[in-house]
Amino acid sequence: MTMRVLAIGAGGVGTSAALIAKRRDFFDAWVIADYDEQRARELKDRTSDERFLAIALDASDTKAVTEACRAHNITHVANLVDPRFVMPIFTGALEAGCNYLDTAMSLSRPHPSNPHAQTGIKLGDEQFATEQQWRDKGLLALVGMGVEPGLADVLARYPADHLFDEVDEIGIRDGANLQVHGHDFAPTFSIWTTIEECLNPPVIWEKDRGWFTTEPFSGAEVFDFPEGIGPQECVNVEHEEVLLVPRWIDCKKVTFKYGLGEEFIEVLKTLHKLGLDRTEPLTIKGQQVSPRDVVAAALPDPLTLGDKMTGKTCAGTWVTGTKDGQRKEVYLYHVTDNEWSMREYGTQAVTWQTAMNPVIALELLATKNWQGTGVLGPEAFDAVPYLTAMREEYGQHIGGID
Repeated sequence: MTMRVLAIGAGGVGTSAALIAKRRDFFDAWVIADYDEQRARELKDRTSDERFLAIALDASDTKAVTEACRAHNITHVANLVDPRFVMPIFTGALEAGCNYLDTAMSLSRPHPSNPHAQTGIKLGDEQFATEQQWRDKGLLALVGMGVEPGLADVLARYPADHLFDEVDEIGIRDGANLQVHGHDFAPTFSIWTTIEECLNPPVIWEKDRGWFTTEPFSGAEVFDFPEGIGPQECVNVEHEEVLLVPRWIDCKKVTFKYGLGEEFIEVLKTLHKLGLDRTEPLTIKGQQVSPRDVVAAALPDPLTLGDKMTGKTCAGTWVTGTKDGQRKEVYLYHVTDNEWSMREYGTQAVTWQTAMNPVIALELLATKNWQGTGVLGPEAFDAVPYLTAMREEYGQHIGGID
């Protein structure tokens, strides 16, 4: 099958994905789509590759997504924008008869009366509800295929299959020592997404209890990250891996903890106290404005921060259990150094690390090393072809295995 990709989003992740894909030959067309056509065109020009096209597209418009797919004979839609646009893009791809991939899943909604103990609508619930429709059409929706979720899920599948007889806990642990110079506060990833995942009630899964929630920033623990990043306090955060891993991997517990840092947590708590994390529009001088969109507009675009950043970011999966009757634990991880990503690709570490994974996944689908229908997470597939491609074709080191 000839692969023709509609890559929606020309921000940090979309830019990195295009520049990574440029070096690969598994696709015939890569259509860059963005609400800002000029930004899409600038990225197309930056690739200097005739396989790349640029179009304007409103990611919130399902019909427009479907029409773009049909107009460009798209086979695979890569959703590289923030998760509020998941469902219109996801639905538009299905209606067009295209396969689909994203880096974040459909949004959750907290339990109306007991949000810090019970789940409401969980991350991905809206997507998994359409499972049969995708199967009936013989299409694949590969959900949560960024770095976290994404690579972290692959790094859960591998040890479950090859390193353990019985798995107790799978814990995603994310940390970095990145610094952004010249700004008092400058998140290295979409602040819209960061607010969503950090201020929502975190989800935990236990085999005898199922999914349940807890307080934001709870469960503090110190985790010692590799390659010079060092020990960081990590806290519970809502994240897709906890919703994905138990569907395909037999284990007793799944958690996600993020090394946010005290200052970052205090900023997020302040935004929440002031109501600036809200997405519902306010009327200001006759204009409808979302407070969270105002916060995002006031902060620097993560795409522009690369030359002001130093340090490394680490995404990894910590697994405990038994092998041959003995207790065992491993931490499998990937580190991206901002100096390297800027030198090699001209993009900053966090967005590059996120973007690498959907590109690898698309290549595995193109070569039929990964195949499936329905709504599937990364851990539904064999991890070996992925990790082999990551090392041998994309030149990346996987800590804890290599």
